[in-house]
Amino acid sequence: MRRGASGGAARRAVGALLPVLRAAVAVIAAAAAAAALAAATLTAARAAEAPPPLREPAVISAKAPRAATLAVARAGARLVAAGERGTVLLSDDHGASWRQAAVPVRVTLTALRFVDAQRGWAAGHQGVILHTRDGGQSWTLQLDGVRAAALVLAAAKDADESTQRAAQRLVDEGPDKPFFDIHFADALRGFAVGAYNLAFATEDGGASWRPIGARLPNGQARHLYAVHADGALVVIAGEQGLLLKSTDGGASFTALPSPYKGSFFGLLVARSGTLIAFGLRGHVFRSADGGRRWDAVNAGTPVTITAGTELPDGTLALTNQIGEVLTSRDDGRSFARAGSAGQPLPAAGLAATADGRWVLATLRGTHRVAAAH
Repeated sequence: MRRGASGGAARRAVGALLPVLRAAVAVIAAAAAAAALAAATLTAARAAEAPPPLREPAVISAKAPRAATLAVARAGARLVAAGERGTVLLSDDHGASWRQAAVPVRVTLTALRFVDAQRGWAAGHQGVILHTRDGGQSWTLQLDGVRAAALVLAAAKDADESTQRAAQRLVDEGPDKPFFDIHFADALRGFAVGAYNLAFATEDGGASWRPIGARLPNGQARHLYAVHADGALVVIAGEQGLLLKSTDGGASFTALPSPYKGSFFGLLVARSGTLIAFGLRGHVFRSADGGRRWDAVNAGTPVTITAGTELPDGTLALTNQIGEVLTSRDDGRSFARAGSAGQPLPAAGLAATADGRWVLATLRGTHRVAAAH
């Protein structure tokens, strides 16, 4: 009797506790749901946040032509330069005078690419990519670091845990990663690369961009400083001698044997198919077999080379950090000094003018350089 009574009392005690336990479980579940919702809301809020430079247009200023510029490009006969605080400058008199264009952001712009006289793209800090359809007179924002991070996170949803954590960090850190270069093979297909393996591609002229960093054999997340696309060929150059190549339009990449352990700040893919990579301390390397073998080229300068371009006649031109212009008329086998600004200038970009001169983008504005004869 005592055992049965004791058992019945125990059952009654447990029965009395069940509602309390259920209530406690419900409270815990509700708290967990609330915490998850709060975390999701915080992540969404962070993703929705855009710092003022991404929301405010570049300031129109009479001082803009003297602003630091990092890139210059030809848009037909027009010259377009870009640089600090979203400054974009236009010249229709071969660089003799400049006027400022309307730009929807005020972040530093590092790279320009035009496929014809009207259509072009600019890229820069805080993950910005801009597009123009009127030769640089007005620009629209196609991508910024907030949206870029969200795209990387979405692309990592089925990846391994380490990749997902890295993608989440990109969102949490905010739009602090710059693009260093942008290049389009044609009016639709383009690539943008930047810091810490940041890499994006488009096949619709930038109407949509997708992350491709996971395709790159760059496990150390080294900075990507230059990209060039030509047909199915895509070549990327970067930090610590990094050279990457795709022969299927960017669907996959392989690492090229590197002839140098210093950083490559730029590259050219000549119409002949020759690859030219250049960078620190005047180092220039040439490959005539798609990057399997590289030969050192004596460029005649110990100064870091920052930019290059190819002229319609096949002449290859480079500029260095003191504003010297070096040209090659033998497909990159040798270079000779072809002009300078007359004084050392921190040059970062180079373009040939329609009247046979050069224009340098420098940290002290744009400068015309007479070609040496």
